Amino acid sequence: MSLPAVLLAAGPSPSPSGSQTPSVTVPTLQDAQESATNAASWIEQNWSTWLAIGLRVLLILVIATVLRVAVRRAITKLIDRMTRTVQAVDGTALGGLLVNAERRRQRSQAIGSVLRSVASFLILGTAALMVLATFDINLAPLLASAGVAGVAIGFGARNLVTDFLSGVFMILEDQYGVGDTIDAGVASGEVIEVGLRVTKLRGDNGEIWYVRNGEVKRIGNLSQGWATAGVDVTVKTSEDLDRVKATLDAVAETMGKEEPWNELLWSPIQVLGLDSLLIDSMVVRVSARTMPGKSLTVERELRWRIKRAFDAADIRIVGGATAPAEDEVPDPSASVAAPSAFANSTSAQAQAATPLVPPPSSSK
Repeated sequence: MSLPAVLLAAGPSPSPSGSQTPSVTVPTLQDAQESATNAASWIEQNWSTWLAIGLRVLLILVIATVLRVAVRRAITKLIDRMTRTVQAVDGTALGGLLVNAERRRQRSQAIGSVLRSVASFLILGTAALMVLATFDINLAPLLASAGVAGVAIGFGARNLVTDFLSGVFMILEDQYGVGDTIDAGVASGEVIEVGLRVTKLRGDNGEIWYVRNGEVKRIGNLSQGWATAGVDVTVKTSEDLDRVKATLDAVAETMGKEEPWNELLWSPIQVLGLDSLLIDSMVVRVSARTMPGKSLTVERELRWRIKRAFDAADIRIVGGATAPAEDEVPDPSASVAAPSAFANSTSAQAQAATPLVPPPSSSK
């Protein structure tokens, strides 16, 4: 009997025990050829879909890149045009009155930065969502998660968001800029830098204030439009009002014709009349419109001229004589002491203060 017949008669071989190592099946050439055939057929069936998806993603990325570059370049050209307009006006009389080059430059740069950032975020974000949609990814959970995360971040960083939004609207509305003198409530001074989150102010004593844009509830801009210079002149009620008004009118007319006050004054100096009337004094109000930020300078010069004019006209101001006082004859009784009851020896006060005299002793 042959060996194969013996093996068949013996039955199946026993399975190996757990301690024995299983035999490794080596793929044959036919198996490899079958796997390659299956892979080639799968690729052949799906290559058109892959190619379409790849071309769609590539087209989205190219369009997003070109659109982003075009939009950013357009914004940059717009900002450059605004800067060139400021430089063209700067140096002229109109530019000196209405335009602050540094203020407009920083404002233009801030607006350009905000616009470029917003444009990039919108274009790239939209492109990313379109690419994900190309791969048939469900965007609903992603958008919901992004919404929840945005709400959480908004609550956590609400002060930062408030500062940023306030800075954006402040710059867009041109509420103030570099060189302006403002009163922000929490601090006041000259604006030296404007940012989207913080505004820097230079105080009257040289200190620098960092004011968060979100904390500013109201702003008083002292450098826009025009300012008012007001001087109160206090004189005695005995002075002639017509002479006081004539002196003030002469001072106003002279000051309005001289350099550089004729440029700083945007309206004639007016004597408004009596502002208040008391028993021993009266206040005359003098006012004028000036260039923004120059009211204090005009007030100081106006007080100086009024004082000199009143000295020449012998008009006295309450609080000190503006002209030499007349020599008064001294009162001779001023150096004499007041009469006293002790000066009369017969008065009751003098007798009560007289020391007692001891009685004389009797001789033996």
